[in-house]
Amino acid sequence: MTYVLREIADQPACWRRALDLGAANPAGLPEAGERVAVIGCGTSLYMAQAYAALRERSGQGETDAFPASELPARRYDRLVAITRSGTTTEVLRALGAAGDVPTVAITADPETPVTGLAGTVIALEFADERSVVQTRFATSGLALLRAHLGEAPADLAVQAETALATPLPEGAVSRRQFTFLGGGWTNGLAREAALKLREAALAWSEAYPAMEYRHGPISIADENSLVWFFGGEEELLDDVARTGALITVTALDPMADLIRAQRLAVELARSRGLDPDNPRNLTRSVILR
Repeated sequence: MTYVLREIADQPACWRRALDLGAANPAGLPEAGERVAVIGCGTSLYMAQAYAALRERSGQGETDAFPASELPARRYDRLVAITRSGTTTEVLRALGAAGDVPTVAITADPETPVTGLAGTVIALEFADERSVVQTRFATSGLALLRAHLGEAPADLAVQAETALATPLPEGAVSRRQFTFLGGGWTNGLAREAALKLREAALAWSEAYPAMEYRHGPISIADENSLVWFFGGEEELLDDVARTGALITVTALDPMADLIRAQRLAVELARSRGLDPDNPRNLTRSVILR
């Protein structure tokens, strides 16, 4: 079994711990009414985008998500950084430039440079990973944040177990083009699912807000495509069905459904003779010299 597959399977247990931690209101996380910026890179950015949309939806305050390298020079009440390794150059630079803005970092390794730069560190050491391809740390961080917002279903970890046990869509591995569609907070999840397939399986994968798919990108869909909905399917199913694409929709919580996409990435990599633990051109942390 690959490292990433073990880490995918560990998510229900990790989520339970993260949900408990988030519900306990750990120090440093945004308070209701604060204007917040959330930063990350790659997978962590997509979790930041999901959290930002959820926080605004819950009425707790204006929340913007940015790549750490693109944080604008605007005033925020708090800066939240998500970084698995605690060593990502762009995140460290942004924290170092935060001035008097309160900062909090969510990381898997508190014994890294991020601890010396963030005002508060929330360590999810139980969700750290050996694989380059992120899975359980990212989703555990989002579970923590959802619990802190009061936006996590009580049975979220049980739904994760269901996602691990549910067969993948029949014929999914044989498809050549993959599109993931979201809406609101699940746009971040759709982008993350597409990234997992690109990283692990070198797959042709794309992600869009669902209602934007009809404005051009649907032209690529055919019988070789898989279109995976994380939301917004109600008005699009008939249009997508007419393309001949395989469609995937589930009643699972979208974050639990992301586990199925992670599993697909690994299976697709295996079917192509690739090692999902060692994706091409990638390292576990991006440290710029």
